[in-house]
Amino acid sequence: MMNQIKEINDKLPLKYMLLLMLIAYMFSFAIRMIWVYQFQDNADFYWNGQLMINTNDGYTWAAGVQNVMHGLHENNPGIRSMWGNAVIFFTVLFTKFTPFSLETVILYMPSIIASLVVIPIILIARLYGQVLWGFFAALLGAIIWSYYNRTMTGYYDTDMFSAMAPMFILYFLMKSTMEFNMRSALYAAIAIAMYPFLYDQGKSIVYAMGILYALYMIFYHRNDTKTYALIILVFFALLPLPMLAPWNYITKIVLLIGLYFVLKKTTIEQKNLIVATAVLFVLFMYFGNVFGLIMKKVMSYVATGTTTEGLHFYGVHQTVREAGKTLFFPAPETMPYQANIAHRMMGSSIGLIVSLIGYIILLMHKKEFILALPLIGIGIFAHWGGLRFTVYAVPIAALSAIYLLFVIGDYFKDKRMRYVFIALATVGLLYPNIQHIIDYKVPTVLNKAEVEDLVKLNEISDDKDYTLAWWDYGYPIWFYSETSTLIDGGKHNNDNFIISTLMQTSSAQLAANLGRLAIEEYVKGVEAYNQYLTTSRDEDLIPQKYKMVNQKGVVYHGGKGPVSNHLFKNGQQNQIDPNMLLSELENDTYTMPKKTRDIYLYLPYRMLRIFPTVAIFGNLDLKSGEEKRKIAFYPTVAVANEKGKITLGNGMIIDTQKGEVSMGSKRGQIRNFIVTQNTKEGKVKLQSQLYHMDGGYAIVYMKSYGKFVMMDVETFNSTYVQMFMLGKYDKNLFELVISSPYSKIYKLRR
Repeated sequence: MMNQIKEINDKLPLKYMLLLMLIAYMFSFAIRMIWVYQFQDNADFYWNGQLMINTNDGYTWAAGVQNVMHGLHENNPGIRSMWGNAVIFFTVLFTKFTPFSLETVILYMPSIIASLVVIPIILIARLYGQVLWGFFAALLGAIIWSYYNRTMTGYYDTDMFSAMAPMFILYFLMKSTMEFNMRSALYAAIAIAMYPFLYDQGKSIVYAMGILYALYMIFYHRNDTKTYALIILVFFALLPLPMLAPWNYITKIVLLIGLYFVLKKTTIEQKNLIVATAVLFVLFMYFGNVFGLIMKKVMSYVATGTTTEGLHFYGVHQTVREAGKTLFFPAPETMPYQANIAHRMMGSSIGLIVSLIGYIILLMHKKEFILALPLIGIGIFAHWGGLRFTVYAVPIAALSAIYLLFVIGDYFKDKRMRYVFIALATVGLLYPNIQHIIDYKVPTVLNKAEVEDLVKLNEISDDKDYTLAWWDYGYPIWFYSETSTLIDGGKHNNDNFIISTLMQTSSAQLAANLGRLAIEEYVKGVEAYNQYLTTSRDEDLIPQKYKMVNQKGVVYHGGKGPVSNHLFKNGQQNQIDPNMLLSELENDTYTMPKKTRDIYLYLPYRMLRIFPTVAIFGNLDLKSGEEKRKIAFYPTVAVANEKGKITLGNGMIIDTQKGEVSMGSKRGQIRNFIVTQNTKEGKVKLQSQLYHMDGGYAIVYMKSYGKFVMMDVETFNSTYVQMFMLGKYDKNLFELVISSPYSKIYKLRR
């Protein structure tokens, strides 16, 4: 079999295959430059002479680079290490050893790295002597919606490795089953060992691929001694070795190479190899917590509601669009046209059908593609888990679809017509994806004016200070202001309740006290945890109040975890009533911890559209998990104004003569109607009219933004509305330090 493969591949010289790889790579990179071309003249998207990135999470890695290169964020407990993350590692290398700035490197690095996916796609096809199949599949697989969206220029995140790295693993695994030699298995094992360094979130997929590889080898080659040697290499690569950290990856590779030579040069009886395989499998399943990891990953995306023990906090995944349940095919009448698996995985419904049929035929013709089943399976899981999972299946879907085109092309007697058909059909599959890319004009995370506000905060703050903000803005705050945050893009847990509560409370005293209490206690917990880590993990050095025992009797530390668990003693036998503590914090006589740092409150204009989502997390009775009240908050624009009746974009009608608002068949009385306008000095000018003292609604017309916001009266009195929209605040508790149309930043006085 291998002689046939080698003979076929030898017909296409290596230099031509490399040329096709280069063409596919350049095509992928050029397509990703469309976004740059579209925004290159928008000055609002530039900072430090370069376009800014378009993903919030990218700023955590960029802050990690700042830490490595400039020693910033030393007091930030969430900062990432270079040795545990490939994104930071390669960014540091590119920034240090090229003439490009950090801003330029983080902008283009996703396109440079993600486009490498064309290499394993073409190499897999070359295993079967069909490089052109791989070439056409690489053109498609590199730019399909889901993969493009998460690897486009500016999408600086670990997703640049998400599909590319597993495809290299798949290639070497398939190659080892076909060539049946230990060298290919070693390469696969090395790729597996490096995978957590590249993309730790996908470990469960690689685990599934490793198990499937073992089953495949045992099913087809159970009587061959070499079979178990190959499996041993793969299982050893999968086995977690935490005792080797932080040099886990390099040490494991060295051990793998040593194991390779032992297995290759030493004659070992088959029964002993079988025993070693079984032992490694058991160790892998136990230490890797394989089923637990997979189930935890699954449940984190399909679970609904709140936590199952202790207090009932709202689950963040229910508000993340990428984690919502997704249809296989588009249903424009029920959800956004793009929110379906067909478009995300292949660009169109026809494309998905072609790829699924193609994969079935692939399995019939080339049984090694069973090893790709975990990648296809996780793509299908997107129906329950959310859109992000489609990205893993994209390269295999592309290979499958193009393979079907080649199968159909075999029915053409004229060879030229065969390739004309394949080329035109490939263009047909490419078209909806390219059209999507042209239309996908995603903006940068922040605009220039917003960054200027954060840089001003950097100038007046210290690196030990904290900024209270919603988690969407956590990482950008790190990068531009060099302050720390309580919640961020990776730590949006039970502490969402704290930030949500202080954003929507009508008590300025509660907002100030809760902010101070949460940060000071969190910092104490971090310091205690760090002391624990640096003293041989001596439990006696942890203050008792930072040792917690949950309902299962498991001891854990306050440390870097949710401070809300500590404040409310969540899940412990002496769990306190959160409502009682919050009530006490409304009193200015509450004994506060000693002030050790400045704390800032960040209220951006862009939070206006997500404020209802922000409010969900704090609008819970933590004891019962039930919603406290119905929140009304509808930002929109006016579409008509006739005879004192203002029609809004969401269908609501404001009757300015009667002081009423209509919502379909429902009517409500307006209490306050306020017009705000920003002045050049950064203040807010107000015009207010009182309609009904007992009215249940308030209307704010933000004239400078052209926005109307209809809300309930309690929300009208909230921190966000009063302090950002109206510019009103308690000067005994807060100091306005930065004010612009884009954000207001306050410093806690106490």
